[in-house]
Amino acid sequence: MSKLKGLLLTQGMHGMISQVEGLAKALDIDFTHHKVELNNFWKILPPKLTPISQNVYKKINESDFDVIISCGRKSVIPSIHLKTISKKKVLNIHIQDPKVDFNHFDFIVAPEHDGINGANVIKTKGAIHYLTENEIEENRSYLNSYIKKDNRKVWCLIMGGPTKYYDYSTKNMKHIFSIFYKLLKKHDFQLVVIPSMRTPLSTIHYAKEFFGENHTVIMNVDKKAYLSALAISENIVVTCDSSSMISEAALTGKPIYVANILPKRKDVRFQNFRNLFRELNITRNLGEEIENWNYQKLDETNRVAKIIKEKIQS
Repeated sequence: MSKLKGLLLTQGMHGMISQVEGLAKALDIDFTHHKVELNNFWKILPPKLTPISQNVYKKINESDFDVIISCGRKSVIPSIHLKTISKKKVLNIHIQDPKVDFNHFDFIVAPEHDGINGANVIKTKGAIHYLTENEIEENRSYLNSYIKKDNRKVWCLIMGGPTKYYDYSTKNMKHIFSIFYKLLKKHDFQLVVIPSMRTPLSTIHYAKEFFGENHTVIMNVDKKAYLSALAISENIVVTCDSSSMISEAALTGKPIYVANILPKRKDVRFQNFRNLFRELNITRNLGEEIENWNYQKLDETNRVAKIIKEKIQS
């Protein structure tokens, strides 16, 4: 029996790509990924004020698909419209709160901290993603040529980037790096710094300058380096702006410390997410006493895929 064909729709950001591709792989469907582009002033209007029309977005030249998986505000209307005009029965799944009538979708996958409810809503603890334990282990040795050859244990710092809630100013970065400096003097570990697509180049260079040659700063976005760091690190630190990368790190079962940044505005949803992960015994805050702890590895992607498969079959 041939696999179902999937159409993935996002705005092209790492967190969104990780979520839609992760679910598509867990559902075992063949897929193509399209970056959604909205036309004219539709870019600034919320989906609930936008007509379900081809005029809203740049045409997507794909007609043969069985499943649409979308993520992000800009993909809401294209997902609904493409399902509506399809000549065959299409299942559409939206990740995150679409902020339109939920009945436009067969399934909505949203984290608990979004606080939405509905008959077709599947709640997750944190974000689903595209990482697998096998993929992490397969890339374990990738950083061998980068890290220093000594007996120090490895920690990694995974950095997101500035958002409307968090500023990657020199002051904020110096605060985080200074906490590491104190920890390094006390525990003598080797630090590997991993940037993401959102990390400013100036922040990467500042990390290189701050930590010097005795540690490793990956200068470019490199997924293999990211996976390798997750595999070899004793402790994982992730900046507070990235719920998706904190969720990805939770697949390892290793201690995760959150590097907090003072928010520019109320960040209640992010606080709710971090509170949940602390209650689940997954995270601590960077700067707290260093300790070892265990928790059940978090694999929400496969759990969600199983629910969707069961509902489809029934």
